[in-house]
Amino acid sequence: MIDDHSFALCLTHDVDRPYKRFHQALYYTLAERSMDHLRSFVARENPYWQFEEIMALEDDLGVRSAFYFLSEPGPFASGDPLDWVRPDTWIQQLGRYDPTDDDIAAVIRELDDGGWEVGLHGSYHSGDDIECLLQEKEQLEDVLGHPVRGGRQHYLRMNTPETWRIQAELGLEYDSTLGSSTDYGFVYDYGLVKPLSESFTVLPLTLMEQTLPDPASRPQAAWQACADLVAEARENDAVMTVLWHPRYFNEREFPGYRRLYRRLIEHAQDVGAWIGPPAALLDRLDESTPGTTRSSLAAGTEIW
Repeated sequence: MIDDHSFALCLTHDVDRPYKRFHQALYYTLAERSMDHLRSFVARENPYWQFEEIMALEDDLGVRSAFYFLSEPGPFASGDPLDWVRPDTWIQQLGRYDPTDDDIAAVIRELDDGGWEVGLHGSYHSGDDIECLLQEKEQLEDVLGHPVRGGRQHYLRMNTPETWRIQAELGLEYDSTLGSSTDYGFVYDYGLVKPLSESFTVLPLTLMEQTLPDPASRPQAAWQACADLVAEARENDAVMTVLWHPRYFNEREFPGYRRLYRRLIEHAQDVGAWIGPPAALLDRLDESTPGTTRSSLAAGTEIW
């Protein structure tokens, strides 16, 4: 597929909420019946700020990944009073962050300088609003200092193929929204997808960490699911794209996920995977020998 690698593992992180808010602490406390989520909030810790930990882990393994940054409008942005009182509006928007804030902007630049990809995490309503997505893209690019190349829509919320048309019109090269928050697997076949033209690529999402068996209570089942996906990717010369949200690297509240992520990467390295962020994969495919191009990996599956 790429040089001596038979398959690819693309690593991605959606930066949804780097700051923990009370409603999040309460939600996870009730959902998981664990007081750890409230304890960290009361202790004024910032357990969702995991950038340094992720960078150190990946640097230790000699790999890089993509971080997709979100700019979600505030609850009063719509001007519609009905939106102000809808529970889903507050769930989506409380705990949001501004990528131009000093701390976030500094992390974005540190990631970029260190060889990580910084991409766009389109907000909840941006998938069918070109002006909204353009504003978010330009805001992130102002911080980054150069164009972003791709990303993923928040909550995997999109309309096919309209969202891809919007993304392509704004100059994005790829999208990795196509996938599931409840199931894992190669639902959309094993390769890259070309829904519009050769210049725009879809990398289907193979695995979101929350779809796995709980690695704390069922560690063998969680690992077996990952190992099976790697084996399937290797057998089919596949592109396997995974999403690990930064908050899941907090071992106190989400035990087992950080160790599982490391084990997944180490195993993929052992069996010959190319590993990195999506934009780097596209670059490597463009640089590969004739016959190994982006289009040769396109699945051609009807998905819309």
